[in-house]
Amino acid sequence: MNILFFLTPKANCEVLYDDESVREALERMERSGYAALPIIRKEDGLYHGTLTDGDILWALKNRCKFDIKDAQSCSIMEIEHQKDYLPVSVSTDMRDLLSKALDQNFVPVVDDRGSFIGIVTRKSILAQYSASIGMDVTLATGT
Repeated sequence: MNILFFLTPKANCEVLYDDESVREALERMERSGYAALPIIRKEDGLYHGTLTDGDILWALKNRCKFDIKDAQSCSIMEIEHQKDYLPVSVSTDMRDLLSKALDQNFVPVVDDRGSFIGIVTRKSILAQYSASIGMDVTLATGT
């Protein structure tokens, strides 16, 4: 099975760009409802890791002194990631994709140049496998 079958394209993903501040990242996470977002380099689309709400929490404590106004001047690229979501390439096999999806709720996908092209969610994998065993997909996807 091809990994692209599960892909949510970059255009449909909520992402952060490397020039954004901690405050902007917090606001985007709040609006989207996601606790982790991929960081993309604005100029060329290269994947630069994943920022989590936990990473922001520690950055606020250690760098911004819990002042949301100071968070505006703190770049997301200065934040250490407690755990990074390592990307896979478009040619990754299903075994490796499943292995990564066990440990993270989405898997970033990059092209041969390292440019972000989208994500594969754990939900999309589970929905496909549920359908393949005859399980009602509407139950598996929550729709």
